Amino acid sequence: MDKVVDKQPQQQQGRYPFERFASVRSYTGFDFLKKDPSWIIYIADTSGQFNIWRQRSNLSSDGEPCASYQLTNFIDDAVRHVFPSPVDNSVIFFADHQGAENFQIYKIDDVFHSWPELITQNSTVRHEWGAECFSHDGKYIAYGSNEDNPSNMLVHIRNMNSASGSNEAFCITNREGWYIPGYWSPDNRKLNCSQLVTLTDYAIWLLDIKNKEMLKVVPSDDSDKKGRFIVGPWSPDGKGFYLITDMEREYANLAFYDTDKSKLEWVSTSGSTQHDVELMDLSSDGTTLAWTENVDGYSRIFTKNLGNGQVEEITNLSSNGVVEDLKLSADGKRMGIMMTTPTSPSDKYLVNIGKDNNNNKNNIQKISHSLLGNLSENLLIKPDLIKYKSFDGLGVSAFLYKPKDTIDNKPTKFGAVLSIHGGPTAQERPLYDYSGLYQFLANNGLVVIAPNFRGSTGYGKSFEKKIYHDWGGGELKDLEYAVKWLISQEWIDANRIGVFGASFGGFATLGCITRLPQYNWRAAVDIVGPSNLVTFAKAVPDHWKRFMGELVGDPEKEEDFLKKRSPVTYVDNISTRTNLLVIQGSNDPRVVKNESDQIVERLRSKNSDVEYMIFEDEGHGFTKYNNLVKALKRSAEFLAGKLSS
Repeated sequence: MDKVVDKQPQQQQGRYPFERFASVRSYTGFDFLKKDPSWIIYIADTSGQFNIWRQRSNLSSDGEPCASYQLTNFIDDAVRHVFPSPVDNSVIFFADHQGAENFQIYKIDDVFHSWPELITQNSTVRHEWGAECFSHDGKYIAYGSNEDNPSNMLVHIRNMNSASGSNEAFCITNREGWYIPGYWSPDNRKLNCSQLVTLTDYAIWLLDIKNKEMLKVVPSDDSDKKGRFIVGPWSPDGKGFYLITDMEREYANLAFYDTDKSKLEWVSTSGSTQHDVELMDLSSDGTTLAWTENVDGYSRIFTKNLGNGQVEEITNLSSNGVVEDLKLSADGKRMGIMMTTPTSPSDKYLVNIGKDNNNNKNNIQKISHSLLGNLSENLLIKPDLIKYKSFDGLGVSAFLYKPKDTIDNKPTKFGAVLSIHGGPTAQERPLYDYSGLYQFLANNGLVVIAPNFRGSTGYGKSFEKKIYHDWGGGELKDLEYAVKWLISQEWIDANRIGVFGASFGGFATLGCITRLPQYNWRAAVDIVGPSNLVTFAKAVPDHWKRFMGELVGDPEKEEDFLKKRSPVTYVDNISTRTNLLVIQGSNDPRVVKNESDQIVERLRSKNSDVEYMIFEDEGHGFTKYNNLVKALKRSAEFLAGKLSS
């Protein structure tokens, strides 16, 4: 079969269709079944939509992943997160309809014999998951909800063993704000909880379930120490809990809060405090702590034996890509990891911590194969990490994907794409992004540069804060200097430059073609990007609005400032040679469809050529595989076609 395909002219030229790069399974979360850890449950789009599956947590006798069994069969709803019960084979999960992000809660009583049952039934209410859902006795679940007021996300507790069978629920954070439920104490009496006070200042609360009371513990009312606090699991003795915080530091590190002493203490990790700790888990028996650190975008994976204090790095997985999920077995002897690399979509790995019977250390099993396109590893590109100076001397890091021909030192000049990540407080990382878009572009002789402009995470909170209340300011100049760096390279054709981005990246894409027209962008792709910061800030979900003045600007008090930073204000500047593709989901609650409508209508009123793709059954991004491939295939072929020599 492969030989027939290879006879096609496209294959003879070494070019492959986008579908081949996009032939992937996407995994978005997993966990061990608590009652029987020989099984894992996970979320995947194997069926064309994100559903729940179960699979043995080991390889078969012939060294292959064991068979998977589908537990849900949603088509228009997407499963977003799943939690196994600690006492039986039931699970709780959260799903939303066609990207609306008003997540509802479901239960499966037995993952071997049952079918999903809807627990919440109000499609206008958003229910959010926290770090841990079930109490340890399985009696309660905790979740966030805006059912009382759309502006507030409050923590609710639901009794799953109610005698009436009505799953009685009550709100325990009965005050204004955005609260995220954390972890249950070992005696099930308390729940730790994070509150988002500002974008960078959080608080930790202890919620007393029996007395329905809440107590703020960090920072204390008389303390001026501020920072982000992401609560973690409790120690088995119930004397405190772990957390990740950047309090009085540039980077987030591990700490332990002692509830008896009301004291926060730093936890010794890898020895470096100059990298963000991102993921953390503690085995139920309290013997093993695991975490990841973000080093130049790559994940390093560590474990700590809490008995002897020994810290070990899982070197045969570290620094290969990005760890997206991490779970420890109850006894701390096994660790599950979901990881993606530049040349492989997310896959599931199991690590046997310590030495096995054959004296092999940290033996690793890969229990999934997400890349289905039969692509040779020699074809796929690993990016270079480069750094350049911006207009004010600030150092900016970027990942550079170069076609194989540049590695072979051929004197060809290449077109290039500036790829702008979303967020903006997020990070461009070395992963198999946009269903293989970067790999497709490189395979078609195009360079991709993907910078971490000011405002990106992973470089300290001072670097992140540089974009607060400055959208379309310093970061736009960082992007301009990325293009300047590109065209200074002798192997780049300055007449074949394109730009691509989604969400904030879509906003910045529009900013590039409207406010930096001197670079004669030949192609631009904007996916769900804001075009008008005034209307954008007014239309975000209600529970976001308290932060918009800090992050973007106040649409009531700063209308002139926001208009000045909005791409739609500068539509007349777009070069006549710029080809624009706009992609939007009709149900997007974050960047509503009107944002794309505005820029398209302005361009069409000028008889300018713009292609507009609307997905009626999607929101801020894509959950249906066929929609994802349609959108990214068009983006890929649009860029490759317009930027070809």
